[in-house]
Amino acid sequence: MDSNTEVLVAWRSGLCGWDALVDRYSRLVWSVPRSFRLSYADAADVYQCTWLCLAEHLTRLREPERVGTWLVRTATRQSITVLRTRGREVSYDLWEPMSALPAPDEVAITNDRQRRLWSALTTLNERCQRLLRIAAHSPELSYAQVADALGMKVGSVGSTRSRCLAELRRKLEDLR
Repeated sequence: MDSNTEVLVAWRSGLCGWDALVDRYSRLVWSVPRSFRLSYADAADVYQCTWLCLAEHLTRLREPERVGTWLVRTATRQSITVLRTRGREVSYDLWEPMSALPAPDEVAITNDRQRRLWSALTTLNERCQRLLRIAAHSPELSYAQVADALGMKVGSVGSTRSRCLAELRRKLEDLR
């Protein structure tokens, strides 16, 4: 199944379309609450709520090809709701929980690198922040999917990403 329309039609008719839809957009949906720097548990709640909302509203979608945009907007709204109700929690381990305890010097180096990266990232404009977070969390997404999710033109995704990365590198150099 190639298009979202085919996937949605398959799901509505009781075939395996839902799994294909989740496979296609799972990383994108997950990247949204993580881009808001929610804790792992809160991000998981937003992720589940987003898919539940899609299941509840699936029959009312007017433009199946824009389901990626719908998912990003829904996950964004859910993330903002979590931030408003629980307050902003800053996690120092933003990517994945570590399985083994690192040595203290490794912790210090990692914390310093993360602090500098996030300090530099938060000085970028919102568009660059979102683009770089989606690129980090969902590198397999096509430019068309990223453009759709961020409301950009497909032709500007690569050049914008390059400019954003160059700016991030400059800001990281300034923090050394």
